[in-house]
Amino acid sequence: MENRFPITPVIPSKRNRRVKRPLDSETYKERHLIECFFNKVKNYRRLATRYEKTANMFMAFLTLLSIRLWLK
Repeated sequence: MENRFPITPVIPSKRNRRVKRPLDSETYKERHLIECFFNKVKNYRRLATRYEKTANMFMAFLTLLSIRLWLK
């Protein structure tokens, strides 16, 4: 099975690892921001449990929530 989406690891290696993997710090910073966003979104039960029946309503609520978090 071929990998259609090549994935580059952006998590830093452990200190005690013999062969260190290269780290792109800019990509790691972006990854951290995305993970923090999803952590904040999990606090909203309506979004986490997918109360919305259609994909359009789900995206609308996600957009509304994103704007609210951005304005805080």
